[in-house]
Amino acid sequence: MTDIPPSASLYFRPTAFVDAPFDLDGQVERLAGGLLWFSAFEVIVVDGGQRLPRQLVTIDALDDFISTLSDAQAERAQQMVARATAPRAAIELGERVLRFDEPRIAGILNVTPDSFSDGGQHDGDPEGAANAGFAMSAKGAALIDVGGESTRPGAADVWEGDEIERVVPVVERLAASGVAISIDTRKAAVMEAALAAGATIVNDVSALRYDDRALEVVADAGCPVIVMHHAGKANELHADPEYRDPLIEVYDWLDDRIAALEAAGIGRERIVVDPGIGFGKAVQHNLALINGLSLFHGLGCPIMLGASRKRFIGALSNEAAVEDRLGGSVALVTLGAAQGVQLLRVHDVPESVQALHVWRGLRDAALIPAR
Repeated sequence: MTDIPPSASLYFRPTAFVDAPFDLDGQVERLAGGLLWFSAFEVIVVDGGQRLPRQLVTIDALDDFISTLSDAQAERAQQMVARATAPRAAIELGERVLRFDEPRIAGILNVTPDSFSDGGQHDGDPEGAANAGFAMSAKGAALIDVGGESTRPGAADVWEGDEIERVVPVVERLAASGVAISIDTRKAAVMEAALAAGATIVNDVSALRYDDRALEVVADAGCPVIVMHHAGKANELHADPEYRDPLIEVYDWLDDRIAALEAAGIGRERIVVDPGIGFGKAVQHNLALINGLSLFHGLGCPIMLGASRKRFIGALSNEAAVEDRLGGSVALVTLGAAQGVQLLRVHDVPESVQALHVWRGLRDAALIPAR
């Protein structure tokens, strides 16, 4: 193996997945307590902002490899490996429990006039919006993500009072029937109102950076939170992308953000991470993140992938319009599942659930020992 400078930072990405762990004791590890087993780590080595030659280290050679590292590198390696393989704790959502032992679907429910895909469909119609949420839940969505402000490029800011007026009647209707709800907002006042109305998770695309009170609200509520990466300042969701190494830079950003949340009293077991596909990222950046998704298991949190109907799907499909991106969206659901992503945020719930049923059927078949 190549000598690694003591100054280098190491990142351990689970790879070399196998169908089943039978007869492979000591040669495979289970990924985050889910349905996947892997037999090696791709070790990404970064020194002075530059990648050095990567190394593929098999599970049975991992201890020997770590023994060659500096003390600081070895400690970091052991931590990342432990986090990548530890089961993710289930989250209690009122009457429901969200488990992360297999991939789940979060259905997108926008109650906005201007969201990029379905804006205006439910604007001013809380009963119709709630019925759409009930339909997604009935079709297999484990979580309904309700949002009252568009985060598409160029969207206008929404006053928090208007946002509350949009989302609370919908949240109340869904919660009354026991549906698990996340509130997609950057504003502390909206978080408070939605949580009081029955939402149980905060999904903040600004990672609790937009509103000065957001950290306190989430910490005091004791609720889970989804934190998403985006470049730029707290209010710049679509800053011009400038990345030397998007996978590593997004990982480090999320790692730092988790530390800030923990310092504010939000435990790692309550945090879900989202790499922020499409937010301040060009096509090549999105592709690098999706190809490297399994790296984020080293953060020790469930991962959410929100790539449904995103612009880069159109860019790869002869500029297909939003309504013509179902195939690409479903492909990304199965690709995410194949890298251990626990939560897939989608517009097209029935098709995505069906894709996961097929994926789960294949996994189940592989886990039946041959006779």
